[in-house]
Amino acid sequence: MTNSGSSPRALLTDDHLALLPEGHPLRSGGTADSPMIRAMRGDRPETHPVWFMRQAGRSLPEYREAREGTRMLEACLTPELAAEITLQPVRRHGVDAAIFFSDIVVPLKVAGLDVDIVPGKGPVMGAPYRTAEQIATLPEIPDAAFDPIREAVRLTVEQLGSTPLIGFAGAPFTVAAYMVEGGASRDHLAPRIMMHRDPQAWDALADWTARTAGRFLAAQIEAGASAVQLFDSWAGSLPERDYRRYVMPHSARALAAVEHYGVPRVHFGTGTGELLPAMKEAGADVVGVDYRLDLDEAARRLGPDTPLQGNIDPALLDAGWDVLREHAVDVLSKGEAAVSHIVNLGHGVPAGTDPAVLTRLVDLIHGGRELNDPGR
Repeated sequence: MTNSGSSPRALLTDDHLALLPEGHPLRSGGTADSPMIRAMRGDRPETHPVWFMRQAGRSLPEYREAREGTRMLEACLTPELAAEITLQPVRRHGVDAAIFFSDIVVPLKVAGLDVDIVPGKGPVMGAPYRTAEQIATLPEIPDAAFDPIREAVRLTVEQLGSTPLIGFAGAPFTVAAYMVEGGASRDHLAPRIMMHRDPQAWDALADWTARTAGRFLAAQIEAGASAVQLFDSWAGSLPERDYRRYVMPHSARALAAVEHYGVPRVHFGTGTGELLPAMKEAGADVVGVDYRLDLDEAARRLGPDTPLQGNIDPALLDAGWDVLREHAVDVLSKGEAAVSHIVNLGHGVPAGTDPAVLTRLVDLIHGGRELNDPGR
């Protein structure tokens, strides 16, 4: 399937590019013509572009060496280290984009909130935010607080050349859910209760996280990111009616905050197969699909003109090459139902993944001999 057109919602015009700094890689670094950005705009490049969520992380021995003795949030806010970690999987695997090394609670840390990432537990707040009075104390973040993010992005894109950097932020619901729960949760009962018991307080909290996410994404774009992804880890816990009433307006606000730059915006969530149309309506140029829903069905639900991202099952990375290869070829085939397809996992790279498997998978996706030679 070949398509020479582009998605009008994500088309980069001269007016868009004029809002970016003169040295931005979309203007002068060649990323606008890269396979990744072309696919995000609805084109079909000569080879399938691929990147992996959590490709910069624990599966790489060089990452573990670089992070030794450094806490997660400290690493995210140390520009030289964040840049190095972001670049590692591009060097090793030959993926078509880097994903900025960060975490969904980095903006909370930048805002001065009491938050940490505890090994084995994930993000933990010093105290939850559950009342209107507590939410009213949330600060407006000074612009200079994002300077470490800008510097890390700048250092990264200097070395990426024509390979695009994808910026990253946690979606308003997921970040707010952590703040209400005070940490990770299986069922997200506290934020779901708050939505209905005190909708004004919920909207105030979600509005703050939306504005914070928008500013976080803008800082990355202005410093050199060529695309962004809004990641909603927990939206799949909601029925569509609650998503549309209590979440979608805030996700839309975060995405709208960077619409004027014209960079492609990816919207991804886990367990969100029933929410995909609403996630697209929130302002996505590209919709990420997790491993639970086949891409041809996602294209049917969203319409064939929507670029899709996904959705190799991360569990199959350790299931043996023959199983993984067959599954990956099936994903590529079903991705043909969409106007364009960015290959990714249906969630993040598991920590125990053999890096050599990812490198081999990239070669397969790029059209290596194994794509047409199952016996190799």
